[in-house]
Amino acid sequence: MFTENDNFLARGVHLEKHIHPTSGETTMSDPAPVLKPAVDEAPREILDLADAIAMLPAEHRLRIEPLVNRVLDNARRRRRILSLVQDALGQLRLDMKYLTFDLEATRRERDDYRQKLEGAS
Repeated sequence: MFTENDNFLARGVHLEKHIHPTSGETTMSDPAPVLKPAVDEAPREILDLADAIAMLPAEHRLRIEPLVNRVLDNARRRRRILSLVQDALGQLRLDMKYLTFDLEATRRERDDYRQKLEGAS
């Protein structure tokens, strides 16, 4: 039987809430969901709009669905890009810390060699 969500599901839009299964045990290698949200997850408001559109009569729904799907695709793409930029910034911050540490160590070594050189003269 045809349901209101079939058109959206055929285009890859999931209107139901995403349910995370809970398991009895977790390991250290399991990702922490609080730290990293799903990149492909669409904003709740857009999914609510898709739910409302799915309830419209077919003549209106067929005109609006492509537009909503474009909005969903754009929102997912923006979220993926934002995630990549955040990851890159995190890596840049870490690299800067390593470079700062290396620079300070190099300066200390330079000063030590300078003192030894001056003491030997």
